[in-house]
Amino acid sequence: MKRIKLKITALSPLAIAAKKPGSVSEAEDHIPGSVIRGAIASQILQLSNQQTPRIAEQNLTADGGDFEALFLGDEPAIFQNAYPAVAKIANKSFLVDKQKTEKEKYDTIYRVVNDEILVLPVTSVSSKTDSGFKPKANGVFDTLIDRFCADSYNYPYDPSDPKSLEEKTDARVEPYGSGFYSKTNDRETKYQYRSHSVSTRFLTRVGINRQRATSQDDILYSIEVLNESFVENPQEKNWHPVVYRSDILVNDADLAKSLTDFINQNFQIFRLGGATSRGLGKVEITATMDDAFTDVESRIAEFNKQFKNRWQLWSVFSTPENNLLENRTYFTLDLQADAILTDNWRRITVISPKMLCEFVNLDDEFAQLNDTEEKDNFLKLEVAYSSYNYRSGWNSAWGLMKDIELVTNRGAVYLFSIDKENEKKWTDKLKDLELNGVGDRTSEGFGQVRVCNEFHNVFRENAK
Repeated sequence: MKRIKLKITALSPLAIAAKKPGSVSEAEDHIPGSVIRGAIASQILQLSNQQTPRIAEQNLTADGGDFEALFLGDEPAIFQNAYPAVAKIANKSFLVDKQKTEKEKYDTIYRVVNDEILVLPVTSVSSKTDSGFKPKANGVFDTLIDRFCADSYNYPYDPSDPKSLEEKTDARVEPYGSGFYSKTNDRETKYQYRSHSVSTRFLTRVGINRQRATSQDDILYSIEVLNESFVENPQEKNWHPVVYRSDILVNDADLAKSLTDFINQNFQIFRLGGATSRGLGKVEITATMDDAFTDVESRIAEFNKQFKNRWQLWSVFSTPENNLLENRTYFTLDLQADAILTDNWRRITVISPKMLCEFVNLDDEFAQLNDTEEKDNFLKLEVAYSSYNYRSGWNSAWGLMKDIELVTNRGAVYLFSIDKENEKKWTDKLKDLELNGVGDRTSEGFGQVRVCNEFHNVFRENAK
């Protein structure tokens, strides 16, 4: 499998609305994979129409060539969501705090980074009064492992903010998950974790009278858009274009090469989102191709190492009835995008062991197990943290609204355990699962997952 890395540079505001039931229409905080997929497919058809007139009216599912393989085949290309690459960075200031001269002072700057952009798990928390990453805020830490250990030892778990305790202020914490973050690979950087976001604004427009084709009195409407630029340093007011990063996963190497060449040769013709006829949605897209690989094995090993150390640390309170870590390997599935999960034609928000076995093609082996104990020994869902929302959209090809889907929100966390003897088999399966995703409409960016997100290893005393 090949991975095509996309760099999307915004040249004008992006009107990418999250359609919800009712009249509410809010701007997304990212570019959905379905928008990127539709824009590329539309340009391919438009350019092909110049060589083959009325090509869009042909049955491309039967004899569509490369277009069929990319968008309509049994294993279509996977267009993942594009997340903002603008990071909030703590830059060491040359100024000195006169009251605390020994304390380092940091300024906040915004800069486009090349690091991998991930979604914080919903189990991460931060201070209720000063939330965010250090050093400008009190720090963020994860609670998944500690909460699981506390429940196993029958001990109440009520996390608090360590910095607030030192300063004798409000030490309560609240969930901080589902936002974007990255971690720099520069070991010399003291504060390696950065949050990512993009700002929005409203554009007010005048309504048009359809009969006279002129402006209509007393009719105004507003469009919420993603800003096309950001200020690197608020003091200097130097503006830079907003950049988003995404991936396209393609099974066929030749097809991936052709798609990469097409994007690079036509990098200025793409339009994303709505209101493109009014000057919105102009972007530049550049693509680079690489092999698709994951480091799932090392992440699972590190997660279980930290899990074991934490389990021993909690043993000072009591002795559990059963050692839940004995002959077991644990792993998490962290949703990096909204997922559409279906079980017996019903929309659900939890990935059950049966569903996971279906995702990794182990459903026949799971079905042969007789009782609940054997199934739990093979694969057990220990705990799940998830929530739901509704999503819709507009299908430009059909000229119709998409169906309203119940989706599981990104950031959801599912903790599973397996028999240690099956660790190698499951590791290989999870590598493919991380590339292919879970649930329905994965080719449109839904169901992106990450196995054993590294942020689960950030504990309270080492808040980042």
